[in-house]
Amino acid sequence: MQLPVVSDTPSPLQNRPTGDDSSKRGRYAVISLGCPKNLVDTEQMLGRLDEDGYAMVDSVDNADFVVVNTCGFIDSARDESLGAIDEMLALKRQGKIRNVVVTGCLAERQQGKLLEARPEIDAMIGVFGRNEIVSVIDRLQSGIEEQQKVFRPAPINPLSDAVRSAVTPRHFAYLKISEGCDRLCTFCAIPKMRGKHYSKPMEQVIDEAKRLGDSGVKEIVVVAQDTTYYGKDLYGTPRLTELLTELDKIDSVEWIRLMYFYPMYIDDALIDTLAGAKRVLPYIDMPLQHASDTMLKRMARKTTRSLQEEILGKLRSRIDNLVMRTTMIAGFPGETDEDFAELIDFAEQQRFEHLGVFTYSVEEDTPAAKLPNRVPKEVAERRQGELMAVQQQIAFEWVQSRIGTIDDVIIDSPLPEQEGVWIGRTRSEAPDIDGIVYVSPSDDSESIQVGDIKKCEIVASDGYDLIAASLGE
Repeated sequence: MQLPVVSDTPSPLQNRPTGDDSSKRGRYAVISLGCPKNLVDTEQMLGRLDEDGYAMVDSVDNADFVVVNTCGFIDSARDESLGAIDEMLALKRQGKIRNVVVTGCLAERQQGKLLEARPEIDAMIGVFGRNEIVSVIDRLQSGIEEQQKVFRPAPINPLSDAVRSAVTPRHFAYLKISEGCDRLCTFCAIPKMRGKHYSKPMEQVIDEAKRLGDSGVKEIVVVAQDTTYYGKDLYGTPRLTELLTELDKIDSVEWIRLMYFYPMYIDDALIDTLAGAKRVLPYIDMPLQHASDTMLKRMARKTTRSLQEEILGKLRSRIDNLVMRTTMIAGFPGETDEDFAELIDFAEQQRFEHLGVFTYSVEEDTPAAKLPNRVPKEVAERRQGELMAVQQQIAFEWVQSRIGTIDDVIIDSPLPEQEGVWIGRTRSEAPDIDGIVYVSPSDDSESIQVGDIKKCEIVASDGYDLIAASLGE
């Protein structure tokens, strides 16, 4: 399998140890799996290892030990995590690496079960034990062979993400504003892995955002399990509006992107803030999961199709050029042909710019796992394909409509196989999950660097992606 081994490119937040002195502490490689929230945890662990003098390498072939930060969200994610663990354990048996440390959501969720199945794992660290990564590695490096397990209850106060070594490109970073989730969606095991919702204090979030901006980060991607719920636990009412107002004042940051909205607590004040913000992009990721009231009730989403339509209508009418991303679940237990037809109708009506579809994954110890009327796998997969075919047509028409327009493009990287062409994104594309923009310079003399924001003309499309020419600005 192709493993997502983290690059050893120096972090914009701090200098990584390099040279002979750092290698004496030990060299390590990191495999980070799962969502951006998990990636922030990876960065935080890297920051602590770097501060302690360990040297990160970008290949497991050069590592003394490997940290696998796992995802336990759905079947495919667990399979990917287990595959990565097994591959590292195979290298350990061959004598190519000394230790394998497993962290993150799958470790938190399976704990003893995972160790029983894979006793060669040297240490396991749960989600809330991440700050103890250095003491665990120090013991392993000193030759202590006792298997270590670090599982901690969810803390009363949120863990800080200030000590982190960013693994994203220098110009964008994820900003986690809260941890855990109080939603009890019947299909989801996140509360069992990540605990109850708890928000970072507003001043802590703002301080972390300023650190990112001062380090050269131009785009901040705000993440949480439930972004619109931010502050409810600390202040008695959601405070996302106030938080975004303060973040919008940070001059060193140019773009602020919002992910993981839940379709509740979106009021007129929040919409007005989004509409009038200088740096908050007209881009919202709002996973809706379904449109049939029957399915939404069985999922315990505490919303209805009409309420979702009302919220989307307000957002569209009051925020200029709004781009919406959502995800849906096909094949949830009890989903009938009529339920799925309603979902198709909803997608055709709303015309989301970005839409992803998962097939339902049975999650043990969740209410949905006990629901009757399971949808056969082949039916769920067929429905997934049908909905994606509908969405593809919508997305292609939207991409076509953008040809001839002028837009700002943030440059993410050079195109490896074609010199002089760059890969970027407009305000309408989030990193790693949406389409990309291929950018050519205005002429041979134009300088383009990673992290630049270039004004470009969209000249063509290629599937979900765009082709643009820089205007030299």
